[in-house]
This record gives sequence, structure tokens and C-alpha cells, in this order.
Amino acid sequence: MSKSIRTFALTTLAFGVVTTSSAWADALPSGVVAIVNGTQITQAQLDRALAQTGVTANPNVAQALKQQLIARELFRQQAAKNPSYEKLPTVKQAVQEAHDAAITQAWLKDNIKPAPVSDEQVKARYDAIVSSLGDKEYKARVIQVGDDVTATQVITQLKQGTDFAKLAQQYSTAPNKARGGELDWVSFKVPVEEGKSQNLPLPLAREIVVLQPGAISANPVEVGNQRYIVKVDAVRPTQVPAYDSVKPAIKQALETAELERATVQLVGGLLKTAKVVQ
Repeated sequence: MSKSIRTFALTTLAFGVVTTSSAWADALPSGVVAIVNGTQITQAQLDRALAQTGVTANPNVAQALKQQLIARELFRQQAAKNPSYEKLPTVKQAVQEAHDAAITQAWLKDNIKPAPVSDEQVKARYDAIVSSLGDKEYKARVIQVGDDVTATQVITQLKQGTDFAKLAQQYSTAPNKARGGELDWVSFKVPVEEGKSQNLPLPLAREIVVLQPGAISANPVEVGNQRYIVKVDAVRPTQVPAYDSVKPAIKQALETAELERATVQLVGGLLKTAKVVQ
């Protein structure tokens, strides 16, 4: 939910925006959910607000957001009564940025043309993923640190019985530190080869497959300037998901990759004729 919408939500809770009476609601034009002092709030506006929240739409959420939009319109009308607000530098900057973003998005929509992803491509990707899997899959945790001293401190505390997840939250620099260093289930063909490590650093993948369930790496695994301490929580036979269950996710990933490719191609073309100083 955007910062502005959160503000309206708090205001709504604090002051209790009055809902539209049934008599007025019956008179609303098609596609309009409320009229505030003559200004319409449309269903399209409400739909956009719902999309911004990222939550599943239901009547209660829709009603709450509608009241927030009513509150926002009331605020806007009050602000519009004082023309000096339009002259504020922050307001002018916000208007310019909104204008620039809108025309940029419209231009990109017309000019970035990613190739469509076919069902055949999705199936081929699924088959490639399945063929890359080994007989076993591993549930592991990692603590990523940037120097040998910290790695030694972590291993010492682990030997003393300190919980791995707590140390990951304290020391790890990896994005999954909040989850105690937990990785998703991952499978490799053994021995793990370069380019077949499921996007994990090769030394890290090789360490995972040699550890027994519950075991922790005795020494840090070196990957460039980073050091990894690894724990394997569990090992099980590889469970291959059914094609239909993962087809949407694979298609979305391929579409994202194609969009990125088309975007890079467009930027490259523009840079050829642009004068950029940096």
C-alpha cells in the first residue's frame, strides 16, 4: 500500500468518513462508486487502489478503500481552495514527475515489443529444469560473511551450540538472513558441475551435497571475497512438480526475461544516437 493510501487509511480510522447513503447510491451513474461535492470517484479509480494494495479484493477491503478515496477527494478539494499550494516547489516537482512518468510509461508500452512466449518454450524450459535435477534434493541454510575473522567467530559460536538461524540473523549479509539463512529446496546432479549448480556458487553447491542432514561445514566455503558457513537441515528424494502446477510460474519467468531482453535492446539502440555525459 502506498504511503498516501496509508495516510488516508489512518485518517479514515481516526475521523470515520461518512458512507454514501443508499438513496444517493441508487442515483450514481454507471461506473461511478461515489460523488464528492460533485466530483466523481470511478470504479476504475477504486480498482487501481485495490491493485496497489496487493491484497485479495473483497467487499470489506473495497469499502474501506472507497472511503479512503472519498477522504482524499475531500482533502484535495480543501487544498484546491488555496491557489498558493499549486505554487509550492514540492507540488510543482511532484506534478512534473507524475507527468514525466505517465508519458514515459505510455511511450514504453508502444515501443517495447517483447516476443510472446509459446507453450512449447514453457515446456522446453520445464524439461530442461527437470533434466538438471539429481536423485536427491537438499534443504540448507547459509551464513554469508565478508571476511575470515567473522567466519571464524561464527564457526566458534556454532561449535559452542549457538543456534545457526540466530547467528544467520546476526551476522549474515545475504538477503535470506531474516529467515535464518534458509534456502529453498534445491537438487543437483552429483558431482556438481560448473553451470549446473541451480544458480548457487559452485563451491557452495558442492559443500551442500557432501554434508549429512544436521551437519555444518567445518570450514568456511570461499567464493570470491565472500565466506559461507553451510548447514544442511534435511535431504530427501527429489520431488518433481507436475508440469501444470509450475507452468504459470515458468511462463511468467520467461516473459520477464523476454521483456528485459527487449528493453536492453531498445536502450542499446537509443544509446547509439544519444550524447550521455557521466
